[in-house]
Amino acid sequence: MNLIIKAATADDAEALAEFNSLMAMETENLKLDPETVKNGVKRLLQRPEQGHYYIAWVDGERAGSAMITHEWSDWRDGQMWWIQSVFIEKVHRRKGVFRALYKHMAAQAKQSPDTCGLRLYVEQHNHGAQATYKAMGMQETHYRLYEQMFE
Repeated sequence: MNLIIKAATADDAEALAEFNSLMAMETENLKLDPETVKNGVKRLLQRPEQGHYYIAWVDGERAGSAMITHEWSDWRDGQMWWIQSVFIEKVHRRKGVFRALYKHMAAQAKQSPDTCGLRLYVEQHNHGAQATYKAMGMQETHYRLYEQMFE
């Protein structure tokens, strides 16, 4: 297996939007509006100061992806990188694809002088993903996540 991690480009927007929609359906049984997701992916790709995507390629084909968004931490005087929109194609799961993605993102974060850490959130009942994140060395925090969405 030839596994390569690359930064996503505008040419990857359609595939990233598809991965995001598949992930939402699989993990939350949530059907996303394809145009909204595609526009959201394209917008982030045009604004690297807000975040970026990485794509895992296996034998020349997209096998998975993850998005990084940036949050300023005044407590740490640095950027917290949030890992979001993680998706690995089913055929490539349990083969080290996410591990490679995670190691690449962690290495990139460590090289960024203002970055102080990595965070992510995971659906409460997604025990497989939780076990994977723990295996990567991540620790569950004492925080709960709240939100208020606007129409």
